[in-house]
Amino acid sequence: MSEINYIPAHLLRNQLHLTEHELQKIGQLIYQRAGIVINSQKREMVLNRLSQRLRVLSLNTFSQYINILESHSEHPEWQNFINSLTTNLTSFFREAYHFPVLAEHANARGGSYRVWCTAASTGEEPCSIAMTLDEAIGPSNVGARVWASDIDTKVLAKAESGVYRISDLHSLTPVQKRQYFLRGAGENETLVKVKPELMAAINYQHLNLLEPGWPLPGPFDAIFCRNVMIYFDTATQTRLLERFARTLKPGGLLFVGHSEHFNHTHIPLRLRGQSIYELKESTL
Repeated sequence: MSEINYIPAHLLRNQLHLTEHELQKIGQLIYQRAGIVINSQKREMVLNRLSQRLRVLSLNTFSQYINILESHSEHPEWQNFINSLTTNLTSFFREAYHFPVLAEHANARGGSYRVWCTAASTGEEPCSIAMTLDEAIGPSNVGARVWASDIDTKVLAKAESGVYRISDLHSLTPVQKRQYFLRGAGENETLVKVKPELMAAINYQHLNLLEPGWPLPGPFDAIFCRNVMIYFDTATQTRLLERFARTLKPGGLLFVGHSEHFNHTHIPLRLRGQSIYELKESTL
């Protein structure tokens, strides 16, 4: 591990200055690539997160960093840039009121019920979905039925490892802990690992929601896109909602974050419950 990893963030901030022009340019780049909106209120966040990248690359200014990104649209630094500016706040069964609705919906439809989790982060949400489906309709006998994607490759790597701290399981019942996780031993005694049976029900993949095509086996019975669209502007939100509607089966559900509310009369999604939208069956 290099010495840079031990430099406190506040020391890095003191050595670097982010101009208004540089902030605006960074905002343009992340919007174009990932749809994320950054304004002057996010200055400290941008400074904190990108300072590490400048230090790794031995750069003195953010303009130099911007030049690297603009030098080639497929430059490998683009992924580090995206990883640095995406926000990943998640936990098992977060916004728990959604999961009984998912269970009821899956139980009513049965069969090859499939879910797309659009912001897998470190894996807690797709695992929660997979546990809910396992409890509601039994284990899958056709392989993966939860497709879990994320734009951030670092969090996806953690999700695919399936390793968590025991303390991360605080919202699970004792039965769920025993049934779906393996306890570590020795120096790993504070860790748990998702059992292979549950991991087999989840397919993780790297995906940018702004891509013109989604390489997914839709349509889906349900889509989870929670606390994601708050980072997008209205135009991007509208385009995504239109595409989600086309990716859902008739009567399918779209789960969004508790603070996300949409009212687009031309999109065939109607509010069904707290931050849950349903695709109108008569429209497709």
